[in-house]
Amino acid sequence: MTQPIVISMGDPAGIGPETIAKAWMEREARALPPFVAVGDGRAVARVWDGPIAPVSDLAAVDRVFAEALPVLTVQDAGEIVPGQPDADGARCALHALELAAGLVRSGAGRALVTGPVSKSQLYGVGFTHPGQTEFVAERCGIARDNAVMMLAGPGLRVVPITTHVALASVSGLLSVELIVAKARVTARGLTRNFGIAAPRLAFAGFNPHAGEDGTMGREEIDVIRPAIEQLVAEGIDARGPYPADTMFHARAREQYDAALCCYHDQALVPLKTLHFDDGVNITLGLPIVRTSPDHGTAFGIAGTGVAHPGATIAAIAMADAAARQRALCAAAA
Repeated sequence: MTQPIVISMGDPAGIGPETIAKAWMEREARALPPFVAVGDGRAVARVWDGPIAPVSDLAAVDRVFAEALPVLTVQDAGEIVPGQPDADGARCALHALELAAGLVRSGAGRALVTGPVSKSQLYGVGFTHPGQTEFVAERCGIARDNAVMMLAGPGLRVVPITTHVALASVSGLLSVELIVAKARVTARGLTRNFGIAAPRLAFAGFNPHAGEDGTMGREEIDVIRPAIEQLVAEGIDARGPYPADTMFHARAREQYDAALCCYHDQALVPLKTLHFDDGVNITLGLPIVRTSPDHGTAFGIAGTGVAHPGATIAAIAMADAAARQRALCAAAA
């Protein structure tokens, strides 16, 4: 029996329950592996009239998956109203994340997929992490800075070197040490999770035209280029810095396996332009496989039946592929 993919539902008032149910409906067409949803089963029932199979442990998932969506209920989320988040739902989402991560860490599940949560609601019930990535890293015993967020789609992979910080703060946060650390984890992650033996990393400049030799800023000269030189000396194929406005057309993307970008929107704008419905957030540097659909709770459309399951399906498929690749690496070691 193969261990299932474990999916935390996210906020029960968001679109997570609906997209998970729709992913199960497409399980055969998309050749998805068995998976189990962790949360409050009533959140799925509120937005879907398909078959649900309550399970108490993961051993039952493989047996029921072909006929019904397996759901492991972790906590009563109170009165669930799609599109109307509340504290009870946030507590359920947090407990579901905790349990799902623990199941995968213990080996009962083979990979973790995390559904979308509302950070503001989580903060209201005592959540202290910037996001789910940092929470999972901590539970895995990994330092926050050693967990790298990669956004990936069929035609592009990007890594934001800085993430959820004000744009005005980015220049001061960039350092040779930070860039080198992120790039090392990215290179290892591309090999471990994607099977790329010799990853090619391309770096975006911080300033327009990558600084024009210092006439429009010195971040490229003082920070990014020295980091690239150090990576090259370590044997990593690191290139750039390149002007960000010419890095993401089709011919340019053929030249690298991942683009490392200085700040959040520099990475996510091209990714979401190309892969809005099938973009995946995968965390590199963890001892477990963790992915997430690259979208939020979408409370505005929750319960209307129009949520697109593409990113959830892609997150499940990528988690499955990464787990398989890690197994191959382990067998070859």
